[in-house]
Amino acid sequence: MSLLSAPRRAARVVGRAAEGIREDLDAAIARDPATDSRLEMALASPGLHAIWTHRLTHALWVNGHQLSARLISQAARAVTGVEIHPGATIGRRFFIDHGMGVVIGETAEVGDDVMLYHGVTLGGRSLEPVKRHPTLGDGVTVGAGAKVLGNITLGHGAQVGANAVVTKDVPSMCVATGIPAKVRTPEAGVDPQHALYDEPALWI
Repeated sequence: MSLLSAPRRAARVVGRAAEGIREDLDAAIARDPATDSRLEMALASPGLHAIWTHRLTHALWVNGHQLSARLISQAARAVTGVEIHPGATIGRRFFIDHGMGVVIGETAEVGDDVMLYHGVTLGGRSLEPVKRHPTLGDGVTVGAGAKVLGNITLGHGAQVGANAVVTKDVPSMCVATGIPAKVRTPEAGVDPQHALYDEPALWI
């Protein structure tokens, strides 16, 4: 029985990995108008390469192979320009557009369908060995150059403008812009992502 169960378990693991890769590719294509080809995205997206490497290093990390995980993640950083600590928890259909300069700390938690642009930092504000990095809910978008710092929570659907510095919680479906970030709730029926365009200077 055990001889049969091992190949079945392996097949399930491979199947889940393949499904995850397809999901990541489709999520990337949906968010990047520059390409509609899975092959091009798979071969030429540093953000996806960083995410896929992280999925491997995180598995190593949680299974006690921390040194191997760190070495592989550092190699990926050199190749992609994206630094994701192996301890960070990343959800499904995550996408990093452009990638360069993104940093995600050890205790960061990222939900499903999250998108980060280049230069984003999910960083810590404590030197203590505690939960010190942000938690991002499902469907969060963080604009280029934004810094989200400390053990704070961005609720589902929250949007962070480019170059914002966020050090306090952002409620679900709200918009955070500026330095320090100020939070506002879009009018009823307005998509929070569209509400970012009310302040076009943030995108320059």
